[in-house]
Amino acid sequence: MKKLLVVPPVLFALIAPASAQRPPYETPAPVAYLEDLSSGAVLYAKDADRRIPPASMAKMMTTYVVFDMLKKGELRLDQEFTVRPETWRRWHGPQAGSTMFLSANERVSVENLLYGVVVLSGNDACVVLAEGIAGTEEAFVNLMNQRAKALGLNDSNFGNSNGWPDQGRTYVTARDLAKLAKATIEEHPRLYRQFYTRREFTWGQTMGGNAITQANRDPLLGRVEGADGLKTGHTEEAGYGFTGSAEQNGRRLVMVLSGLNSFNQRISESVRFMEWGFRAWRARPIVAQGKRVETADVQLGDASTVGLVAPRNLSITVPSGSNAAIQAKVVYQGPVRAPIAQGQHIADLVVTSPDTGEQRLPLVAETAVAEAGFFGRVWAGLMSLFA
Repeated sequence: MKKLLVVPPVLFALIAPASAQRPPYETPAPVAYLEDLSSGAVLYAKDADRRIPPASMAKMMTTYVVFDMLKKGELRLDQEFTVRPETWRRWHGPQAGSTMFLSANERVSVENLLYGVVVLSGNDACVVLAEGIAGTEEAFVNLMNQRAKALGLNDSNFGNSNGWPDQGRTYVTARDLAKLAKATIEEHPRLYRQFYTRREFTWGQTMGGNAITQANRDPLLGRVEGADGLKTGHTEEAGYGFTGSAEQNGRRLVMVLSGLNSFNQRISESVRFMEWGFRAWRARPIVAQGKRVETADVQLGDASTVGLVAPRNLSITVPSGSNAAIQAKVVYQGPVRAPIAQGQHIADLVVTSPDTGEQRLPLVAETAVAEAGFFGRVWAGLMSLFA
């Protein structure tokens, strides 16, 4: 029976004599969250688990579902869907909010609809995608909630595909939005770069026949180095919000703000919040790539243990200029059942400090471990009986 095993590593010194203080930050946003994805450190959290209306930040979930289907081959970028006249009437005109300016009976590719969702925040584009994929928006919303559950978004629910106010059926938390952003970036890096970094997109025509070009509303693009996503949102109920990400010098941050008062305040506060995350905190290297940290017990393998190594250069996040006291331990569910592939993630290095709490970094198998032969399995069974 597997159990959680905790092994204190002793290969490197992590205890430093100095103490540090968490860098201060004040924000006018009622809800705010900032995480360093490179280490898992939560740099700032203000009411991050309060259920809030996401407005158009809900479109991140629609986009994630489409990205997932593209990755699995269930959908193609060149696949086309037809804009139903009923959908066009519902999501056309000033009363329908942000629009891609689709036309009734127009055939549009999944690729262009995705640009309409991500870059233009088109409510019409979301519904056309949803209906084209699942037949009805309601059926697509079921897919959204299934994916949300699989991602561990335990305090989120989606009632429609575009975040339109729906009497509270659609809600999220800042922490869940950050999880969704992380999954999008890490699971779909190519599609993420293609769609979320686009500065503008042209679709539709004015009454005079001129092409309509709209800019991406992402307040970080062009203002913060390394910024490359994700999604703004605004309704009267939700205020002005934004989930954003940027990467600098190997550190990727994800931020969420909600409930701001104006378009301009969202720009200034988003830039200030992200820049604080990069300036007030730094990466502190602790384990070099390939270095063995510990060993893990193996069950029913042709070896009784396997080395645990860093899959990349591992760093934690600490306040800039500090050398705070930190502690680390190796944890895994063990003994680990063979077969084990070389490079398989089987343990974590959990680092704690008074300034950032817990930071969890992956450790992988140093070598492959095959299943034990018949006599090896018999011997292991006998030993477990006596144990």
